[in-house]
Amino acid sequence: MSRPSLAVVVTIAFSAIGVLGDYFLKLASAREPSLRTGQFALGFALYASTAFGWVFVMKHLKLATIGALYSVSMVLLLTAIGVGIFREPIGGWEVLGILMALGSLVLLARFA
Repeated sequence: MSRPSLAVVVTIAFSAIGVLGDYFLKLASAREPSLRTGQFALGFALYASTAFGWVFVMKHLKLATIGALYSVSMVLLLTAIGVGIFREPIGGWEVLGILMALGSLVLLARFA
Protein backbone atom coordinates (compact mmCIF):
# COMPACT_ATOMS: atom_id res chain seq x y z
CA MET A 1 0.00 0.00 0.00
CA SER A 2 1.43 3.40 -0.97
CA ARG A 3 1.97 6.07 1.68
CA PRO A 4 -0.88 8.32 0.40
CA SER A 5 -3.27 5.33 0.37
CA LEU A 6 -2.21 4.40 3.88
CA ALA A 7 -2.73 8.02 4.92
CA VAL A 8 -6.32 7.86 3.61
CA VAL A 9 -6.96 4.68 5.59
CA VAL A 10 -5.42 6.25 8.72
CA THR A 11 -7.60 9.36 8.27
CA ILE A 12 -10.77 7.26 8.09
CA ALA A 13 -9.62 5.19 11.08
CA PHE A 14 -9.09 8.38 13.07
CA SER A 15 -12.56 9.49 12.10
CA ALA A 16 -13.87 6.27 13.61
CA ILE A 17 -11.84 6.82 16.78
CA GLY A 18 -13.18 10.39 16.96
CA VAL A 19 -16.73 9.11 16.61
CA LEU A 20 -16.11 6.63 19.41
CA GLY A 21 -14.87 9.56 21.49
CA ASP A 22 -18.02 11.49 20.59
CA TYR A 23 -20.11 8.52 21.69
CA PHE A 24 -18.57 8.60 25.16
CA LEU A 25 -18.86 12.39 25.35
CA LYS A 26 -22.57 12.08 24.49
CA LEU A 27 -22.96 9.59 27.35
CA ALA A 28 -21.07 11.94 29.68
CA SER A 29 -23.32 14.85 28.72
CA ALA A 30 -26.30 13.01 30.20
CA ARG A 31 -24.67 12.87 33.64
CA GLU A 32 -23.76 15.43 36.28
CA PRO A 33 -21.10 16.56 36.66
CA SER A 34 -20.40 15.76 33.01
CA LEU A 35 -16.72 16.67 33.06
CA ARG A 36 -15.95 14.37 35.99
CA THR A 37 -17.32 11.15 34.55
CA GLY A 38 -15.41 8.16 33.27
CA GLN A 39 -17.17 8.59 29.92
CA PHE A 40 -15.75 12.12 29.58
CA ALA A 41 -12.23 10.93 30.44
CA LEU A 42 -12.46 8.11 27.90
CA GLY A 43 -13.85 10.38 25.18
CA PHE A 44 -11.09 12.91 25.83
CA ALA A 45 -8.40 10.20 25.76
CA LEU A 46 -9.69 8.86 22.45
CA TYR A 47 -9.53 12.31 20.87
CA ALA A 48 -6.04 12.97 22.24
CA SER A 49 -4.74 9.61 21.01
CA THR A 50 -5.26 10.59 17.38
CA ALA A 51 -2.79 13.51 17.53
CA PHE A 52 0.19 11.22 16.96
CA GLY A 53 -1.20 9.78 13.74
CA TRP A 54 -2.19 13.17 12.32
CA VAL A 55 1.51 14.00 12.02
CA PHE A 56 1.92 10.99 9.69
CA VAL A 57 -1.20 11.83 7.70
CA MET A 58 -0.21 15.46 7.22
CA LYS A 59 3.11 14.41 5.69
CA HIS A 60 1.34 12.57 2.88
CA LEU A 61 -1.91 14.39 2.11
CA LYS A 62 -2.93 17.99 1.46
CA LEU A 63 -4.69 19.65 4.36
CA ALA A 64 -7.76 20.26 2.17
CA THR A 65 -7.92 16.55 1.31
CA ILE A 66 -7.57 15.57 4.96
CA GLY A 67 -10.27 18.05 5.96
CA ALA A 68 -12.78 16.82 3.41
CA LEU A 69 -12.11 13.13 4.02
CA TYR A 70 -12.19 13.51 7.81
CA SER A 71 -15.31 15.68 7.77
CA VAL A 72 -17.33 13.40 5.51
CA SER A 73 -16.23 10.31 7.43
CA MET A 74 -17.26 11.98 10.68
CA VAL A 75 -20.64 13.03 9.25
CA LEU A 76 -21.42 9.52 8.06
CA LEU A 77 -20.24 7.77 11.19
CA LEU A 78 -21.88 10.23 13.60
CA THR A 79 -25.15 10.00 11.67
CA ALA A 80 -25.01 6.20 11.94
CA ILE A 81 -24.39 6.42 15.71
CA GLY A 82 -27.10 9.06 16.21
CA VAL A 83 -29.74 7.18 14.25
CA GLY A 84 -28.72 3.63 15.17
CA ILE A 85 -27.84 3.94 18.85
CA PHE A 86 -29.44 7.14 20.15
CA ARG A 87 -32.55 6.81 17.93
CA GLU A 88 -32.26 10.41 16.74
CA PRO A 89 -34.49 11.14 13.73
CA ILE A 90 -32.97 12.23 10.42
CA GLY A 91 -34.84 14.56 8.09
CA GLY A 92 -34.84 15.14 4.37
CA TRP A 93 -32.51 18.16 4.52
CA GLU A 94 -30.02 16.12 6.52
CA VAL A 95 -30.13 13.32 3.97
CA LEU A 96 -29.56 15.89 1.22
CA GLY A 97 -26.57 17.27 3.14
CA ILE A 98 -25.09 13.80 3.49
CA LEU A 99 -25.51 13.16 -0.23
CA MET A 100 -23.80 16.46 -0.99
CA ALA A 101 -20.94 15.52 1.36
CA LEU A 102 -20.51 12.23 -0.51
CA GLY A 103 -20.54 14.20 -3.77
CA SER A 104 -17.67 16.30 -2.43
CA LEU A 105 -15.60 13.14 -1.96
CA VAL A 106 -16.34 12.08 -5.53
CA LEU A 107 -15.17 15.47 -6.80
CA LEU A 108 -12.12 15.40 -4.55
CA ALA A 109 -11.11 11.95 -5.77
CA ARG A 110 -11.67 12.97 -9.39
CA PHE A 111 -9.74 16.24 -9.34
CA ALA A 112 -7.18 15.78 -6.55
